Amino acid sequence: MWDLSAFKTGSMIAGRPIIFLVAWMTAIVAGAKAESANRLAIFGEQFAGHPAQRFEMLAAPRDERPAMAKTGWGSAALTRAEAAAAMAALWSERVEHIRQTRCAEMAARVVEADGWRMRFEMLSFTNRPAPEGRSLFLALHGGGGAPPAVNDSQWQNQIRLARGYRPPEGIYLAPRAPTDTWNLWHQAHIDALFARLIESLVVLSNVNPNRVYVFGYSAGGDGVYQIAPRTADRWAAAAMMAGHPNEASPRGLRNVPFAIHVGADDGGYKRNQAAADWGRRLDELRRQDPQGYIHWVELHAGKGHWMDLQDRKAIPWMDGYTRTPLPDKIVWLQDDVTHPQLYWLEVPIEDAKAGEEIVAHRSGQTVQLEGPNARKVTVLLNDLMLDLDQPVTIRAGGRTLFHGRAARTVATLERTLAARGDTNLAFSAEVTVTLP
Repeated sequence: MWDLSAFKTGSMIAGRPIIFLVAWMTAIVAGAKAESANRLAIFGEQFAGHPAQRFEMLAAPRDERPAMAKTGWGSAALTRAEAAAAMAALWSERVEHIRQTRCAEMAARVVEADGWRMRFEMLSFTNRPAPEGRSLFLALHGGGGAPPAVNDSQWQNQIRLARGYRPPEGIYLAPRAPTDTWNLWHQAHIDALFARLIESLVVLSNVNPNRVYVFGYSAGGDGVYQIAPRTADRWAAAAMMAGHPNEASPRGLRNVPFAIHVGADDGGYKRNQAAADWGRRLDELRRQDPQGYIHWVELHAGKGHWMDLQDRKAIPWMDGYTRTPLPDKIVWLQDDVTHPQLYWLEVPIEDAKAGEEIVAHRSGQTVQLEGPNARKVTVLLNDLMLDLDQPVTIRAGGRTLFHGRAARTVATLERTLAARGDTNLAFSAEVTVTLP
C-alpha cells in the first residue's frame, strides 16, 4: 500500500517533489503491471479443473473483459474456494485500476465524483503501530451559508485543529466542502465524494476500511448528524460537535457508535436543546435494543458554541471502535438523500423513498425482514455471514419468502464490489424477495 501523507499543499511546484512524484507514480504503474502478470497464474491454480476462460476473463483488465452478468458462466454457481479466488482477482484488478488512475488526484489533494470536486488536506499521526492498516479521521469544517472566503478560513481552522484533536494514530483529513451553502456537508454529492476518497486512501495509503471515522464542528456537526445514519455502513464511529440535526433521525445509527458534544450554553438554533433531545432518543433506542445504539452525549458546562477543545475527548472514544460491516441486525431508515444499499440489504434506487424503514435481523441461516408492503428487497450474502452450502431462509410477516440454496456467482461479486469499492461489503450471493 502507498502512503500519500508526505505530500503537502504546493509541493508540486518545487523541482524535487515533481521528480519524486514522477518516480512514485512510475513505481506504482510498474507494480500494477507485475500484479497483472502474476494474476493469471494465481487464479489458474484456484480454478484448477474449470474452463480456462473463467479465470482468463477475471485476469483481464476491466476494459478488455465483459461484465460478468453478460457471460455464460457469470451466473454459474461457485464453490466457497472459487468465490474467494474470484473475489481476490476482482479486487486485485480494481487495485491496479485505482493505482493507475487516481495517484495524480490524490497528490493534488482534489477528489472528483459525479461532476463535483472536493479539495482536502491531511496530516499523519504515527504515535502507535498500525499493523492492520491506518485509521482515517474525516474532520468537517464549519461555516456554511457564507462567502467562499469565510468557509475557506473555517477549513483552514479545521486543519489547524488537527494538533489539538491529535488522533492516537492514523490520517487526519480535513476536506473543503464543494459548496458554500448552509447545508454544505449533507447535500447528495457528499456521499459519492467520500466514497471515492475512502476507497482511494484504502488502496494508496493503507487505510483500514473498518477504521474510518467522521466528525465535524458547527456546520460540520450538522453534516455528521445527517451523513452518519444515512451512510452508516461506512463508519467505525462518528462524533458531532456543536451542530444541529435539522430533520435527521438517530434510528439509522444502530451499528455506529455516536458521540454528541455541545456547549451547555450553546443556544444558537437551540443546539443545546437538540443535543439533549437526541440524547434522550438514543437512550430509549438503546433501552429497546441493548446490542445497538452505543452513544455518548455531553453538554459542556459553561461553554457556548466554542468548547475550548473539551470536545477533543471524542477522538480517543471513537478510536476505541471498529466498524462491523456485516452486523446481525440492520435498521435502515431512508434519508431525503436516498441510497440503494446499506450493509447487506439492497432496494431498487427508483423505489427508495425518504422516511421508509426496513429492519433486518440475521440469526443462523435465517433472515427476518420488516418493511413496507410490496417493497422489493435484495438480501446480499457471503460466506462470512452464514453457510452458503446450506439452505437459507428469508421470512417476513410470518411467511417464508425464500428457502433454499443461494448460489455464489462471479456476477454478484463483481456487481457488489463495483457498487461499493469495499471488499468488506462485497457479496457472492443474493436473493430478492417482495415483502408481504
